[in-house]
Amino acid sequence: MIGLCLSLLFAACTANNGSNTTAVSVNNPTASKASVIRIGYQKSAILLKSKGLLEKRLQPEGVSVEWIEFPAGPQLLEAMNVGSIDFGNVGESPPIFAQAAGAAITYVAGISPSPAGSAILVPKDSGIKRVNDLKGKKIAFQKGSSAHYMLVQILEKCGLQYSDIEPTYLTPADARAAFVRGSIDAWAIWDPFYAAAEQSVNAQIN
Repeated sequence: MIGLCLSLLFAACTANNGSNTTAVSVNNPTASKASVIRIGYQKSAILLKSKGLLEKRLQPEGVSVEWIEFPAGPQLLEAMNVGSIDFGNVGESPPIFAQAAGAAITYVAGISPSPAGSAILVPKDSGIKRVNDLKGKKIAFQKGSSAHYMLVQILEKCGLQYSDIEPTYLTPADARAAFVRGSIDAWAIWDPFYAAAEQSVNAQIN
């Protein structure tokens, strides 16, 4: 995986257009002369960043690495679309929403989906035991994210319409705070927020 990321980043540095599920910005016409590669990442982070291997590998090329954290994929791709970052990793859904809105991005790599890494969480004492119990409930999620798409799919599978719920568009951090306060009924979210909530905020999977 590290080798793949390195080769992709070199391609991003030397191509005429930027590359990014992993995606690259096409709004950086000077990519071939870049001395800094700007990589967007989310709180789940990536092994490549924590090990510092990319910095060591690019140093002989005179290229430094700038890591920029984003709360979720939609914000990362928005930054990419305006040329603020060159490269980033997101889930499967944000690029679809972004491209539907006219964003110019290029896919350079992909991995198999991990459905077990996302869930709809509810408080343990909420009385919500099945998906149909979410009808009329206030559900928080990041708009345009994989959680957004997951929620739509689950509702449809269980015979509910999107209009049957009260969507509340919040970033993961804000959604967690709302969940703890009890101002939302459920939270559609992915790891590591999902795992952390199960451990520390009295959450259970719907």
